[in-house]
Amino acid sequence: MTVTVVVVDDHATIRAGLKMLLEVSGEVQVIGEAADGAAAVRQARALSPDVVLMDVRMPRVDGLEATAAVVAETNAKVLVLTTFAIDEYVLGALAAGASGFLLKSVGGDDLVRAVLAVAQGDAVLDPKVTRTVITALPRVTQATPPPDLSALTDRERQVLAGLGAGLSNSQIGTRLRIGEATVKTHVSRVLSKLGVPSRVQAAVIASQSGLDLP
Repeated sequence: MTVTVVVVDDHATIRAGLKMLLEVSGEVQVIGEAADGAAAVRQARALSPDVVLMDVRMPRVDGLEATAAVVAETNAKVLVLTTFAIDEYVLGALAAGASGFLLKSVGGDDLVRAVLAVAQGDAVLDPKVTRTVITALPRVTQATPPPDLSALTDRERQVLAGLGAGLSNSQIGTRLRIGEATVKTHVSRVLSKLGVPSRVQAAVIASQSGLDLP
């Protein structure tokens, strides 16, 4: 199944290069482009892509604001792709609901794998920014009250623990001995019950709660 993508970057040459890298795989189709955040939101609403590949620094509406709008108003997943591994960009993107954060130095094959992973509901973080997130977790945990997990079933708690461990849907399924489709269903229910837009935020909640996989 082909994954549909809207590419967002204020440089036309970069958009063209990204489109070429993605479509040469045969697994991704670029169905739209945008040069700023406002146009990205319009494209996401109109075209219903699986993934929006989002730059951060853009005129008028930046990528962080656009990410929050896309996540709130559409079913598209957002994968942020930027030149800058700045802490506020990384944490801002994830707080806005992005499902992943990559640097533009990423190779073409890795970019395609990331887009496919995000489309399937997994989270992706560039290794160069992972430490930023890990470092921030203790601050987040100390600054917020323990989350209420009372609405979750035992199985949903186990799936949430898997998200907190950074596991993919396939890995969670193997660990819990359930099918990947079943894991996806549980993930959707967990996100809905916790009121968070992506598995990255759910992973933070798992960390705050001290959940461990059985």
